[in-house]
Amino acid sequence: MATIEELLRKYRATREDSLRQEVVMACLPLVKHLAGRLMVKMSSAIEQEDLESYGMFGLLESIEKYNPDMGTNFKTYAYSRIRGSMIDEFRKISWVPRTIYQKIQKLNNVREQLQMIHGKDANDEMLAKALGISLQEVYKLSGQSSQAYFASLDEATQTNDGESVCLVELISDPGSPDPAEILEEKESKRLLAKYVSELPEKDQLILSLYYQEKFTLKEISKVLEVSESRVCQLHTRAIKRLRKSMEAENGLAAQRLRKISKKDVV
Repeated sequence: MATIEELLRKYRATREDSLRQEVVMACLPLVKHLAGRLMVKMSSAIEQEDLESYGMFGLLESIEKYNPDMGTNFKTYAYSRIRGSMIDEFRKISWVPRTIYQKIQKLNNVREQLQMIHGKDANDEMLAKALGISLQEVYKLSGQSSQAYFASLDEATQTNDGESVCLVELISDPGSPDPAEILEEKESKRLLAKYVSELPEKDQLILSLYYQEKFTLKEISKVLEVSESRVCQLHTRAIKRLRKSMEAENGLAAQRLRKISKKDVV
């Protein structure tokens, strides 16, 4: 099997899209790995899928600029460019000055460290002492952190059932929870567990390691003793099987509902 460097050497000579696509597929785990690591620092300010999309720009740029004759490993060459592309795009959507953003990042990192050590006992006083700042400065930075990122309420997003809605439609009163939504969520989790249990054993293992144990694709590849690209393929296959099972179940439920409706009419 050709190495990435060999594929890129052929690509420089022929400019065949199929060769570039092979390199992209081989490097997808690296993009996902970097996005996952950055997500830990950026918290919920951005979706991991968005970071992965930004990273793809860096990967494609690396493919075009990489010279295999220089003797440098491609993944090493592409690492900083992929990561830099993610960070650059992220900064474009944040309105806060870079100095404030760096302080917020430091605040969040130290807070996470304290929570890992002290658990629920970690508080703002400990945070202020660890950072060497006053309690008022901690409150100020926390407020800036919550206001640092924004999104248009007209922006479209998808619900759990795949329906496209505007963010404004999802705003609810936290003091007035909807019992129907609580029951629906419990039922959805029950059904999801049922569908997963019906998958082949290897698919169950991959989903469990990736989503429950938070393993990276590289770590899973070591467990299964296969390549990262193979793990990526198996993960995609497992998700497709899961989606197919859910769609089939929903189709049967719709058929039952139509039969019941006809009987009621009669």
